[in-house]
Amino acid sequence: MLVLVSLLVAVVWTRPAVLISQTLQRALYVSVVDQSGMPVPDLGPADFIVREDNSAREVIRVDPADDPMQIAILVDDSTAARDEIIDIRRALPGFVDALLAPGSAGRKNQISIIGLGQRPTVLSDYTSDRAQLGKAIDRIWQQVNAGNYLLDATMEVIQGFKKRDAARPVIVALTTDGPELSTAGYDRALQALGGSNARFNVISLGRPAPATDDQARSRDIVVNQGPDVTGGFHDRLLTSIALPDKLQQFANVLTHEYRVTYSHPDTLIPPEHVTVSVRRSGLTARGRLVKSQQSPQARP
Repeated sequence: MLVLVSLLVAVVWTRPAVLISQTLQRALYVSVVDQSGMPVPDLGPADFIVREDNSAREVIRVDPADDPMQIAILVDDSTAARDEIIDIRRALPGFVDALLAPGSAGRKNQISIIGLGQRPTVLSDYTSDRAQLGKAIDRIWQQVNAGNYLLDATMEVIQGFKKRDAARPVIVALTTDGPELSTAGYDRALQALGGSNARFNVISLGRPAPATDDQARSRDIVVNQGPDVTGGFHDRLLTSIALPDKLQQFANVLTHEYRVTYSHPDTLIPPEHVTVSVRRSGLTARGRLVKSQQSPQARP
């Protein structure tokens, strides 16, 4: 995970000049999964390792991440997804229910559903209303003679997160390898993702197909690199029949994240990389700085 940060520094000049350093606290949202992709419970400060560049930082506190999430579900309803549409429609209700299930105190997640065929189309704005989201799912049908607009939709969603001042935004994209007709290229999309505090997650559906043009290649780059940039994940399902189970698993991961607070020295030179890992073997940690500590200059 690559995060560029911009910090204020305090400098006190004496004779000779001396830099007075203070310890600040910073935090990350962190998911930890085992080799089967299931979330790992009951971890504490001693289990996490946080590094800024090559320097290990003291982990002060580990709490459940119970801040509300704003989740944009991007659905490929282009012509290339015609064989997957029925399984997408079958999988999404359970995914929505799992994300909106009562959980930690104060949590009230909101979900938006956006179609990608022909052009990015908002089927439901952000809401916690299951009935409204159910109507949006019912509107997911194959768009005849339509291409995919994953990159353009990702850019628009990120702009929407900024306008909404979303504190804990998440993107979940369900996509095929069909024709990509976005105007945005991979460089702009990755820059937007790196400069946001959104986690970008992708489930690719169907057997991989070679990219035949620049836009398809751009999409492949974003699908493969975007999750790493943002602390998200990318999985491929050779058959969409497995999508309901995969989305249930991912909902379980999202709703069982940690908020990891660590000490950060107030220094003149900010870190270029912030990484998080766990000491136990066989576990994978993915993390993203919370919004209040995300640099507006961050980029991949």
